[in-house]
Amino acid sequence: MNWRLKFIVMTICCGWMILFGRLVFLQTWQANELTQRANRQHTFTQSIPARPGDIIDRNGRLLATSVKTQSLYLVPKHIKDVKKISSQVAGALNLNAIDLQKKIEKNGQKYFIWVKRRLSEQETEVFQKLELSRSIYGFQQEFLRCYPQETLAAHLLGLRNIDGIGRGGIEQGFDHEIQGTPGERTLIRDSRGRIIDMDDLSIRHPKNGKTIVLSIDSVLQFHTEKELDSLMETWKPKGACVTVMDPSTGEILASASRPVFNPNHPEKAMPEDWKNLNVSAVFEPGSTFKPFIVAWALQKNRIAKEEILNCERGRYRMGPRTLHDHHRYGDLSIEDILVKSSNIGMAKIGERLTNKQLYRATVLFGFGSKTGSGLPGEVRGLVQPFKKWNIYSTGSIPMGQEIGVTPLQLISAHAALANRGILSQPRLVLKTMNSSLVHSAGFNLQDEKEKRRTVSPIIDPEICQWIIEKPMTEVIRRGTGKKAKLPDYTVFGKTGTAQKINPETGKYSHTKLVCSFVCGAPSNNPKVLVLVVVDEPTTGRSHYGGTVAAPTASRILEKVLNHTGVKEQKQDLKLAIKPVH
Repeated sequence: MNWRLKFIVMTICCGWMILFGRLVFLQTWQANELTQRANRQHTFTQSIPARPGDIIDRNGRLLATSVKTQSLYLVPKHIKDVKKISSQVAGALNLNAIDLQKKIEKNGQKYFIWVKRRLSEQETEVFQKLELSRSIYGFQQEFLRCYPQETLAAHLLGLRNIDGIGRGGIEQGFDHEIQGTPGERTLIRDSRGRIIDMDDLSIRHPKNGKTIVLSIDSVLQFHTEKELDSLMETWKPKGACVTVMDPSTGEILASASRPVFNPNHPEKAMPEDWKNLNVSAVFEPGSTFKPFIVAWALQKNRIAKEEILNCERGRYRMGPRTLHDHHRYGDLSIEDILVKSSNIGMAKIGERLTNKQLYRATVLFGFGSKTGSGLPGEVRGLVQPFKKWNIYSTGSIPMGQEIGVTPLQLISAHAALANRGILSQPRLVLKTMNSSLVHSAGFNLQDEKEKRRTVSPIIDPEICQWIIEKPMTEVIRRGTGKKAKLPDYTVFGKTGTAQKINPETGKYSHTKLVCSFVCGAPSNNPKVLVLVVVDEPTTGRSHYGGTVAAPTASRILEKVLNHTGVKEQKQDLKLAIKPVH
């Protein structure tokens, strides 16, 4: 009996010693870990969303904004009758009851699952009429991105997805400026997971996003898109785009692409609707490329403006191939080679420049490189490495073949001619500013004028002046761009009609064309440039840049000139070209 008693006492003592040792271990070595675990069970950190900044046009008109809304979540761990709750919630919010039931059952031990984010006011009211227990659901405030102008400037703006991340356009390109910095706060909950208090000392307030001021004018954007829609209805092309630019600053006043999408309803968009043709479409520029080669040939003294070239009556043997013109031209001046768009005349200029200088001119005008617009999806175009250029290139490049350009590259290069030889970077964002400043102090673009650095011209200003005021103006008066004439302005421009490569044959197609037209005014002091590019028009018979694209470009140009109050200065300017060495 004594032995048994001693054994029981020793066992009890050992048990107490083990228990004591365990308590000491928990209170010393594992104290921090247990404290953190307890805190995680009774507290949690909740993110406080920052309000994304607005996007406005150059005059302060709202293009994109954010409004407060409620997002609904459920607490699966507290839901007893999953089937009933799923049916009620799904019916109120127009959801699939079976899918919601599976989601709740899959996350049965969790305290949080999203049900539907960014509810409308009507959806919130309908849900609250269910009078469900507050222990099984909750609302969290978020911001709903709204585009009050709907499809207007959709490709420029882009959108923000369900998680508030910018996708496409300015929303993506300037996402770090727009989205702001979220805050956070610590909430305290009881053993059943219900929130009972908030730690005020732990609050870190969110920093709202900045407002982005674009260079576009919403009124001009509206007129531009209206004309583009009319073109789409008339010619029913595969796609089309327009860019309107101030050549002196590089500011984009309007830009549109078709087909288009509504950023308020991205779920309805087709895959082809997302593409912004102004920065992502690559096409052979055709005759719209010719003024750059003529300007560079004058710059390098390989031709003279008074010179006459024999265009061989429309047929010219150049190396292993024979070139043709649309008409059987004989002797043409340099001016008329551009006015009548003679391929043979341009090929002869290419022979004088040689491939080395042709390549130099192509790169100098910005082709083969991104323009730096800041828009996502912009491509470089296509300029083959110089080592791949051959005798075909000598004849093809001057007539706008064998290279691929984007519409934004093309209008930027023409802006250099219109801006006396200075190649400017396209400018879509004028500035960023705090939202509080916009709303409290009002908006005035003149408050912050950016200081512009001095840039050397890539072409002699007098050569550019001659190109604009003589051949490109004559293109409108008596050449291929007659449909772009305006009664109150002297317009300059250039048409382009390029055959697309048939991927099946590897040869140029006679039916699939890209029709383009670039124009501007006034000729003696260019203030506005407009480029229209039409991909594969399908209706009508005469598919040329001067018939398909020119009328639309002309109407847009007139509206821009009238809206901005541009008046033409009637004066004669001396057009003398000095040799450049």
